[in-house]
Amino acid sequence: MKTKHFCQIGLLFFLASYLLFSNILPNLNTSIDFAHWFNLIGACFLLSFNDVFPKNRINTLASVLTALGVIAHIGLCTIDFIMSGFGTDETAKAALSLQISNSPEVLYPFVIVGPSLLFVGLAVHALNFIKTQTIISLMVVLASAAIGFSFFVLKNGVCMFLSCVVFVLGLGLLLFKKEAVLNE
Repeated sequence: MKTKHFCQIGLLFFLASYLLFSNILPNLNTSIDFAHWFNLIGACFLLSFNDVFPKNRINTLASVLTALGVIAHIGLCTIDFIMSGFGTDETAKAALSLQISNSPEVLYPFVIVGPSLLFVGLAVHALNFIKTQTIISLMVVLASAAIGFSFFVLKNGVCMFLSCVVFVLGLGLLLFKKEAVLNE
């Protein structure tokens, strides 16, 4: 299996997680938190983008940001797994949420800022192609911002999912375009 296949798997898992997060589908009411498992697996596979794009200064910065974002996603998913482990105990969930909110060493790197670094890192990777694939690069950059805006400001799952579709499509097209250029 090639690295680009790992990237594609990551994109599919990541998109599936955002579909589940969006609540577009009916709630499955299972004891397994598929949304966060898909998100965790997808984020880990998205780390492969660090190896498929051109090696330069932009790639180095993007790789660091992407890696930090993946680490933060792992932490966030762990927190969410613990939260879902409380089941219907809303008091315990509220106590954990309060503890996390009062712990800036957890709140910022794993809930507020850290997970966004994955999107920022992948958007910076896309900037490598701004001159040759302007529209596709802008799809990734703008959609990464739209995902955060729709989650933090609009609190709209459908907008978040649609932004993720554009983000994933843009990265997939860059992956395909890069391969087409190498095969010429």
